[in-house]
Amino acid sequence: MTDYGPFSFEDKQEVLDKAREFWNPGKTQFWIDSGTPLVIDRREGYLLWDMSGRRLIDAHLNGGTYNVGHRNREVVAAVAQAMHRFDIGNHHFPSLARTALAEALIASAPAGLTKVIYASGGGEAIDIAIKTARHATGKRRIVSIVKAYHGHTGLAVTAGDDRFAKLFLADRPDEVAQVPFNDLEAMEEALRARDVAAVLMESIPATYGFPLPDPGYLEAVKRLCERYDALYVADEVQTGLMRTGELWCITKHGIEPDILVTGKGLSGGMYPIAAVLVSERCAGWLTEDGFAHMSTFGGAEVGCIAAMKTLEICNRPETRSMVHYLAELLREGLLQIRDDNPGWFGGIRQDGLVIGLEFDHPRGAMIVSRHLYEHGVWAIFSTLDPRVLQFKPGLLLNPDLAEELLDRVAVAIGRARTDAAARAA
Repeated sequence: MTDYGPFSFEDKQEVLDKAREFWNPGKTQFWIDSGTPLVIDRREGYLLWDMSGRRLIDAHLNGGTYNVGHRNREVVAAVAQAMHRFDIGNHHFPSLARTALAEALIASAPAGLTKVIYASGGGEAIDIAIKTARHATGKRRIVSIVKAYHGHTGLAVTAGDDRFAKLFLADRPDEVAQVPFNDLEAMEEALRARDVAAVLMESIPATYGFPLPDPGYLEAVKRLCERYDALYVADEVQTGLMRTGELWCITKHGIEPDILVTGKGLSGGMYPIAAVLVSERCAGWLTEDGFAHMSTFGGAEVGCIAAMKTLEICNRPETRSMVHYLAELLREGLLQIRDDNPGWFGGIRQDGLVIGLEFDHPRGAMIVSRHLYEHGVWAIFSTLDPRVLQFKPGLLLNPDLAEELLDRVAVAIGRARTDAAARAA
């Protein structure tokens, strides 16, 4: 019996059984069948402990939610102190914490963004971005990328992959056009009728396995938006907050988006919060009818305090330096592992600490993920391309732990290669 205070469980199997019964049977059974039945117990920094006692280096970070580590001490202290004065606040009124965070976000943002709208998560933030674009342009259609992922809420899911949209009858080709990534001709064709409110772009498509934009591609998309009077929405939910070595990935391309969306890591994983940063052109509805979008938990004041501390940590020069150092260290190690596994480990997609590992097998990353779990590393395959492993080490990863991570990855990839060959025989 393990007692967690408000609840207790006999063992891990009881948790799995009850998760199937009361929570999500499909997802729970999937992880069991995949050989990675992770039930996270203790977590600290970039380490997790499975309820069975297995220690894991977290190289997934829940998509970047834990960029600065699980339960980062500075963020925890800021939240603990804030709770002596603040709670979630009241979303109807001007707010101390919301105003302070909004000012800090705008100060950190690409030029031209002037207002902040809050949400409780990335999907809701994308919904706000789409509604904002439609109001600003008077147009309805949205263009997104094939196999894009922008969340699961009402409007966000319509802009993503059909896998998630069709299940809930949310696929709306009359409202959303999807074009292949890195295909400028298809993008221009989608915009040519001048009926598009916005192009919704992940700076690096995450759930698709981090394919990198061709040189000049994002910049050309922005020019097409300007030519055909569509807004450019930069989805930085997974690529923002210093993951690529700059606070916002989009600034590496010299682009000033009309709308920027951030979430996941914004609060250091301590409180749900996301934000939409908009230009003055897009901010019109905030004056016309400031009550037009309301979110009880969006911009909760405790979350704002956590976000201010996280933003400050991410903005530190030493954090930027560490990201660049780790990116090079990991790249050199991964290249050696790739060279040691020809015909299996095919490629490395990398921009800073956004890394996708390609395997020459249609389910290669799924096989690798299981072996990583068995060898003390947590990283998962890309949902929309299971050949590619999402590999997202933390921004502040200790160099010794980074070396250990590479050692464990090397063993796991080698074992996965042997496993795959045996299955094919």
